[in-house]
Amino acid sequence: MSVASQKPLHVTTTLLDTIENELKALSWWQAVPPSAEDLASTLPFAVDTLSLAQWLQFVLLARLRDMLAAGMPLPTEISVYPVAQESFAGLSEDTRGLMAAIAQLDEALTGQPVKHEH
Repeated sequence: MSVASQKPLHVTTTLLDTIENELKALSWWQAVPPSAEDLASTLPFAVDTLSLAQWLQFVLLARLRDMLAAGMPLPTEISVYPVAQESFAGLSEDTRGLMAAIAQLDEALTGQPVKHEH
């Protein structure tokens, strides 16, 4: 996928804000970042050192916002939704809004539909 096929950047910015708001609504937003060592994980989604909510906040949102601010092309190969589905399965919190925003972000960046629950 080329960058030209992506939705307008303001859509991506809105989705990042929506994910942030959903994390805050779930009380998963953290004021204090994880340690530098935890953030330096080389595993996908930093599964060995961060929760998915921490990864969303301190890695994904931070990196995409930095890329937008710098005018850099955004990634076109991303698939966060399946990981979120697995990570949030069985939780008592209502993650539907967060899951929908993650699916929409995947779709906006890849240009491909994501099968998700509504």
